[in-house]
Amino acid sequence: MKHKIFSLFNAKKPEFRVSNAAEGTDIYLYDTIGGWYGIAVQDVIKELKDAKGAVNLRINSPGGDAFDGRALATAIQQHGNVTAHIDGLAASAATYVALAAKTVNIADGAFMMVHNAWTIAVGNAAELTDTVAMLQKIDASIAGDYMAKTGKSLNEVKAWMDAETWFTAQEAKDVGLVDNIVSSKAAENRWDLGAYRNAPRALTETGTDYAAADRARRARMLERIA
Repeated sequence: MKHKIFSLFNAKKPEFRVSNAAEGTDIYLYDTIGGWYGIAVQDVIKELKDAKGAVNLRINSPGGDAFDGRALATAIQQHGNVTAHIDGLAASAATYVALAAKTVNIADGAFMMVHNAWTIAVGNAAELTDTVAMLQKIDASIAGDYMAKTGKSLNEVKAWMDAETWFTAQEAKDVGLVDNIVSSKAAENRWDLGAYRNAPRALTETGTDYAAADRARRARMLERIA
């Protein structure tokens, strides 16, 4: 279990940037979701509020904080005119961020992954029981997003989540998680996905030195609290 969650935060080249043009705004969510270890959601929400006209939300993310993901999804829904483009990976919290958009496109060769929520907890039996209850509520909320998008039953959606299901672009389209498949080169995987038990080999055999990435990530975190 060592570094089960923290390994997800080892971004090779994390990226959050915004490109404004007359025809709309492109927002690149190419990192984990959450200001402590990835993209600060308030920065993305500010860009959404400032955006005039259509927004293209370009996603290549292994997920992140469930509550930050929910806040971002809410902001996307409130904006209304947002198209999500899954350029490489939308996993965990990044999936319901994508589904909050009016239209969801996925690159041919990209992936989506759904699973049950994770956390790190310390406490006595009563406190840990409360944590389990909270995770179950988070799972129910996320399952509701998948049901609303796909029209599938709760049992079907929960089966996906329990199994940690990875969808190819075509599989995601077939079950209704995305609206369109676009022909383009999928963005490279930037993360150590070893924390996920079913990650496709195409996404795990990247040749990246994750030990070095881990050291760099921890150094940046220490700098923030120094």
